[in-house]
Amino acid sequence: MSTVESIGFCHLDFNRFMFTKKITNILLLLSLGVFLFGTGLKLGQYKEKIERIGQLNNSVFNTKRSPLLDDKKLDFELFWETWEELERKFIDKSKIDKQKMYFGAIKGMVSALEDPYTFFLTPEENKESRDDLAGKFEGIGAQLGLQDNRITVVAPLKNSPAQKSGIKAGDFINEVDDKSTKGWTLPQAVSKIRGTRGTKVKLTLERSSKEFEVVIVREQIKVESVEISYEKRKNQSVAIIKLNQFGDNTNDEWDKTAEEIAEKWQRDEIKGLIIDLRDNPGGYLDGSVYVASEFLPKGKLVVKQTSTTQDEKSYQVKREGKLLDIPLVVIINKGSASASEILAGALRDYKRARLIGEKSFGKGSVQEATNLKGGAGIHITVAKWILPKGDWINSKGIEPDIKVENKLKEGTTLTRENDQQLEKAIKQLIK
Repeated sequence: MSTVESIGFCHLDFNRFMFTKKITNILLLLSLGVFLFGTGLKLGQYKEKIERIGQLNNSVFNTKRSPLLDDKKLDFELFWETWEELERKFIDKSKIDKQKMYFGAIKGMVSALEDPYTFFLTPEENKESRDDLAGKFEGIGAQLGLQDNRITVVAPLKNSPAQKSGIKAGDFINEVDDKSTKGWTLPQAVSKIRGTRGTKVKLTLERSSKEFEVVIVREQIKVESVEISYEKRKNQSVAIIKLNQFGDNTNDEWDKTAEEIAEKWQRDEIKGLIIDLRDNPGGYLDGSVYVASEFLPKGKLVVKQTSTTQDEKSYQVKREGKLLDIPLVVIINKGSASASEILAGALRDYKRARLIGEKSFGKGSVQEATNLKGGAGIHITVAKWILPKGDWINSKGIEPDIKVENKLKEGTTLTRENDQQLEKAIKQLIK
């Protein structure tokens, strides 16, 4: 019995072994099938993805990464994956504008630096920027800036639609055509407010914590960098130069004006000169150095440019000025910024002129404007500028020697009759 039983148990174990082996083989085959199916599916999806990116790349050129990025090990797969997902899934296909998305990606990269004065310009925006410095554009005629990251009117231009509508320096622009300006860059604001002459734009402004709306008809704006006039008191005259900006034509316009004033000064026809820098938003740094050189001895430092990545650069007087000894007063206000602050600050530091008016805007950084491929451009903050006596006025501005504020009633604009700052400047020269 025991033997038979022993044989019987061996036979059962063998059958169980064979059954288990078959089950294992079946499971292995099933697993292999699932694996092959899954692999095939993934390979198919990967191939489809590669084909899609390949189709996208058919219209994308120069995809090779810059040698400057070689040590960064930057993987652009996420960028292309995001682009692909947008193209595949975004509900409104009419808004999939590849050129616009491409420019938007560059703008995002630049804005990640969190410097409001460093920004990328599309070809259209770059043209508008160049037109600004050439003194021509279509729009409302207001220079814009940033104050606490809010779009701010630095200055309405003389006889512009903005000035005629009552817009003032320091007004915040909260909305443009009912769209909030929160988070906008300067180029965004400019592009939305500008437009073809004859068209309208609605601005929601804030002044003294109160909001109000104005509707302005755009016009062709032409800006002269240098304007000259004369005022007479007690049979004595003073010359007044209004410097609107430091642009493409400033130096040539300045030379003609300076020659005229020099002749009048030599013939004792004028008692002195007033330079009006109010609402001058700046422009080319070289322009401010050129104008300062009219009043300072050769070799004097006008401004110093410092940077963490570039060698220090000093801008000195390199020519013989025509107006070295003429009595001089400079008027500034909160719309005087950048290059105009350099001029005012240098003349103040050498005690060459008295400053009258209000504290200036306070922009002490230097931007380098570079034209890029296809007409695009980029403005990059490359340095900060320091006045001759070592003052960096960024965010704090320049205080005048004599403080005078033009207090205007609500709804009124500045005219010669209510311009107390100019009146005070004239009295400083004619006593």
